[in-house]
Amino acid sequence: MMKNNMISLIFAALLATSCSQKQTTNNTTNSFSMDTSDSLEIATFGAGCFWCIEACFSQLNGVNQVLSGYMGGATENPTYKDICTGKTGHAEVAQIMYNPAIISYEELLEVFWFVHDPTQLNRQGNDIGTQYRSVIFFHNNEQKEIAEFYKKKLNDSGAYSAAVVTEISAVSQFYVAEDYHQGYFVDNPNQPYCSAMVRPKVEKFTKVFADKLTK
Repeated sequence: MMKNNMISLIFAALLATSCSQKQTTNNTTNSFSMDTSDSLEIATFGAGCFWCIEACFSQLNGVNQVLSGYMGGATENPTYKDICTGKTGHAEVAQIMYNPAIISYEELLEVFWFVHDPTQLNRQGNDIGTQYRSVIFFHNNEQKEIAEFYKKKLNDSGAYSAAVVTEISAVSQFYVAEDYHQGYFVDNPNQPYCSAMVRPKVEKFTKVFADKLTK
């Protein structure tokens, strides 16, 4: 569990450091695809169910697009059914296309640390398995260094009651999830899981990050 607003205070003190990143995107599947532009960059995070992650990150000012998908496994072209077995090695992730002139990678990391429990490696609440693991997939050395820097700072500060165990790994093949997963919370706000799990997380996120949301 996070201690009060320690994580926000840590990031507020450390966000003076900023690195620019040049990133590339991998081939994707299904009808949804990542927009590309020379002025935009990519971040990829796993933090439990991707319905929750997408619902939060898509509201940030400076984020142009968020795709739910799968990364980090060996099975080619996995389906959601495959992922749910926990045997493919993939994590449910959100791949985020953002404008670094508006929102920085560090600010995206601040949201990432906030919207899930990074002291749990392979579970978030009742969602258990490697597909729900806490993971940052870095697209270049700058992202890797920034992620490792903040992970260490969080652990050194005692921001959480247990150690942050988030995996930090190089980006691998990204597979876009099935169409119905894209924008799932917006399309299905009253679905039982969304009502019980996604909505409370989104509401908490929007209160804490109100100044970073699209108007």
